[in-house]
Amino acid sequence: MTERSARAAAAAGPIGAARPPLPLAAPIAAPSILSADFARLAEALAIVDPARDWVHCDVMDHHFVPNLTFGPLIVRAVRDLTRAFVDVHLMVDYPDRLIAGFREAGADQITVHLEARREAELDAVLDAVHAGGARAGLAIKPGTPLEAAEPHLGRLDVLLVMTVEPGFGGQDFMGGMLGKMRAAREWRQRHGVRFLIEVDGGIGAATARRCLDAGADVFVAGNAIYRQPEPRGALAGLRAAIAG
Repeated sequence: MTERSARAAAAAGPIGAARPPLPLAAPIAAPSILSADFARLAEALAIVDPARDWVHCDVMDHHFVPNLTFGPLIVRAVRDLTRAFVDVHLMVDYPDRLIAGFREAGADQITVHLEARREAELDAVLDAVHAGGARAGLAIKPGTPLEAAEPHLGRLDVLLVMTVEPGFGGQDFMGGMLGKMRAAREWRQRHGVRFLIEVDGGIGAATARRCLDAGADVFVAGNAIYRQPEPRGALAGLRAAIAG
């Protein structure tokens, strides 16, 4: 199996009858609506190709991170406006209290932070995401070593390597995280598991290419798409940067 076909198999994952189809193969661009104009959300989502892209939703609670963004109502609006795969990143404490609400709102994948406070053990939280019919992800901050996530990697559909400190868009990419991506890729190959490696923070065409070379499969970009004069062209540029 080639690396690209292995990425395709990993991306395929379990798909329920009511869920939108996943892109056929990684690498995958994931525009983040955090940087979009919410007054023109339908227009922002119209540039997303459900056959190639995910939509990334950054949920922040003003506790785990200092910023406050949105909840299930916005995710429901996203779900109603696009057939694309909806990727929800919970930067919140006690994510186990919110899993059902975001799944009901239309999340296809729910990612929680290893560092967040929880009422249940982390593996139980990940199992609850799967039990609700969504794919499960685990995010780690820049200061968290990969070793801290290793006991949970076998349960994951996606490992989200933060390339900035979570909480705000528009930060500069932290190049030191490339080594963590390489280590995650090596761990995945060594153990024969199929989680995707996602990156989020300071991702644009140039940094995405560096992450691709280090092993990343999914590339979250907010300002590099939605804060550009032509978002559709910026997304096309990101796709081109990660294409080969």
